[in-house]
Amino acid sequence: MPRFVVAAPATGQGKTTVATGLMAALRRAGHEVSGHKVGPDYIDPGYHALASGRPGRNLDPHLVGEERVTPLLLHGAAGADVAVVEGVMGLFDGRMGGDGFSSTAHVARLTRTPVVLVVDISRSSRSIGAVVHGMCTFDPRITVAGVILNKAGSPRQVAEVRSSVRIPVLGTIGRDDAFSAPSRHLGLVPAAERDEAAHALDRLAEHVAESVDLEALMELAASAPDLDEAAWDPASEVCAPAPSARRPVVAMAGGRAFTFRYTETEELLRAAGCDVVAFDPLTDTRLPEGTSGLYLGGGFPEVHAETLTANASLRDDLRAAVAGGVPTVAECAGLLYLCSSVDDSPMVGALAATAEMTPRLTLRYPRATAAVDSLLTRVGEEVTGHEFHRTRTEPPAGDAAAWTIDGEATGFASGSVHASYLHTHWAGHPHLAQRFADAVHARGTWVPEDGQGPGPEVAVADPDPSEQPDQPDQPDQPMADPLRHHGDVEAEPGLLDLAVNVYAGPRPPWLDAALRDSLDGLDRYPSPTAAEVALAERHGRAPAEVLATAGAAEAFTLLARLRPWRRPVVAHPQFTEPHAALEQAGHTVTTVVCARESGFALDPAAVPEDADLVVLGNPTNPTGVLHPAATVRQLLRPGRLVVVDEAFMDTVPGETETLAGHADAGLVVVRSLTKHWAIPGVRAGYLLAAPDVVAGLRRAQTPWSVSSTAAAAMTACASPAAVEESERRAATLTGWRTALEDGLHARGLVHVPSATSFVLAEVGEGVHAALREAGIAVRRADTFPGLGRAWVRIAVRPEARTTQLLAALDALPHAAS
Repeated sequence: MPRFVVAAPATGQGKTTVATGLMAALRRAGHEVSGHKVGPDYIDPGYHALASGRPGRNLDPHLVGEERVTPLLLHGAAGADVAVVEGVMGLFDGRMGGDGFSSTAHVARLTRTPVVLVVDISRSSRSIGAVVHGMCTFDPRITVAGVILNKAGSPRQVAEVRSSVRIPVLGTIGRDDAFSAPSRHLGLVPAAERDEAAHALDRLAEHVAESVDLEALMELAASAPDLDEAAWDPASEVCAPAPSARRPVVAMAGGRAFTFRYTETEELLRAAGCDVVAFDPLTDTRLPEGTSGLYLGGGFPEVHAETLTANASLRDDLRAAVAGGVPTVAECAGLLYLCSSVDDSPMVGALAATAEMTPRLTLRYPRATAAVDSLLTRVGEEVTGHEFHRTRTEPPAGDAAAWTIDGEATGFASGSVHASYLHTHWAGHPHLAQRFADAVHARGTWVPEDGQGPGPEVAVADPDPSEQPDQPDQPDQPMADPLRHHGDVEAEPGLLDLAVNVYAGPRPPWLDAALRDSLDGLDRYPSPTAAEVALAERHGRAPAEVLATAGAAEAFTLLARLRPWRRPVVAHPQFTEPHAALEQAGHTVTTVVCARESGFALDPAAVPEDADLVVLGNPTNPTGVLHPAATVRQLLRPGRLVVVDEAFMDTVPGETETLAGHADAGLVVVRSLTKHWAIPGVRAGYLLAAPDVVAGLRRAQTPWSVSSTAAAAMTACASPAAVEESERRAATLTGWRTALEDGLHARGLVHVPSATSFVLAEVGEGVHAALREAGIAVRRADTFPGLGRAWVRIAVRPEARTTQLLAALDALPHAAS
């Protein structure tokens, strides 16, 4: 890796201008340039990025440890022709009391990189030779290989200086204040805040190219010895989720007010399975769609306070998101932004603190100790960081402080928030990135109460769209969105309900007692752990293979967002809930239709070989067909997930053909307690899968989505008594279904032989609406792909109600035969 360090005898010599100009000039000469900065500074890397067209990066032994400096250099410079490293302060100036630790010389020594010295010669002549000589000989472990004379005056002065310098002079740059970046209370103004920065850089690049021997500079860079260390790899520093896991969005503040963040922070979060999406608090009125975490880095909110205050809608979003438990990291400027105000300008108000400017600069390079267990830390852990600000908060720390630094508590911390002045480089402390990413995966997407912010909540336990209450059905009229139609909207008050498949009988007393008893625990957050253990025992599985969900609806939403599915397939006719969830997650669904001629039986050969997700029902809603387990298992392939909706399997005597007890790789079984136990209002369900799949789904699941009542229902319905009662109910349903099928057959009405609690019948077009006129609700079937208006789905009921249906059919002369 050809490389050189740009250093200076002291700060203020012009090394940032020269280093940035060299990067720009080399890039315009056709070289791929990687820019790096010694120390914690954020502003200079912004100019480096503008000059090089690549992310600016930092090299700081204090922040990341000596052992990571060279790997980080190699990582950042991958694919570049040359790495240009800008130093900090004077060549040998490092952490106070640290014997030059974290100095430019320290980094040059660690990376075995030759140094190019930039020297301001505006006030000297031959004395410059002594300065350069001292820099060359002070530490024999580094090599000062060339010098660039900056702010040169007359030709006579330049000649005098050149004659005093004993190392190659690579260029002489004349005075030109137009090339200096403006400064303010914390140093240079960031490039992102200067509209004219790009134009000024063009002029600087041209000036440097005319003043510096770029060919000689590249020869010097090529003389750097080989580096045998391995490049830093973010993927080796954090644990990536399973390939099946969704990628939650971390909303990262950017724009002019929030320009300070390390590139490696984003890379670590992406490696940990998150998507990082930038938003600008000055201009964006809402948080990014799909936000599951917040990272508010450094910058200058005090400079842009008026504009930040004016963006009230985003401040409202942020305040609600933080209050709603969205994992939030805020460093320095982010801390100020979360306060109630900065110098009387209203801010987000997520922290019970105010901030104000002070005349005193806080600049330190500390070790910080975690004061409490929090979103990022565990009490007693130490990290290295830096502080650089002219503000203070009141109070300086919350009831739970983020850090203890030099014996003083500072910052604000909780299980979902970590806010302080301390900047940390997560490449040096990757466990911070891991914990934040884990919390983001666990949280799920935040949705504002007004519903106008980011898109639909990920993995939230609200009913699936296909089960949402709809507008009253317009009989036999085409629907704009048939996948979202649900039978409960057809069962209007006053109609005989044969549309909804809820068991038509009382709940067992033991189940009602369990539901009532669960109310005693409403003062505690729910936990489904006991329920999952009970369900595991019920199916002969390990607890790690069970995930309790808020009904099958949550399970299908989780599965839809589990992976970036390349070709998801749904076998139809089928309950439309999984199909709707996949489309809602942004997937294009391939439909495989089970043919009527085959009795709507599943043909595994009809499923495309490249399908990586296959969803089917068993027994299938609305056909009632029970597919052989062996046939379903033919769908299993390496890299493919086969999801079997067994929502009605408990209505089948003996649960023949169930796959719930099979731990096949790639098999997911979804179960629901809604229908068989007559508790649709409780939203209780679960899924069974391999531990890695369950773990990925659990990370995406919203915490506490399964209520105490739902968990109690699962535990009760997994008991031996429940298994016996389920069999009795299945036998009862079989008797009711036989009476219905016999009645349909006697009238010459075609129906599909069913194994469950409903029957699909071809009664003729117009019959669905005519039955409604007669006071009977059945489920229209034309909203199921593969069926048409002549079909209806009829819930099985006690024989007296079946008799009413059959009588109504008899009175309809146009019923199909």
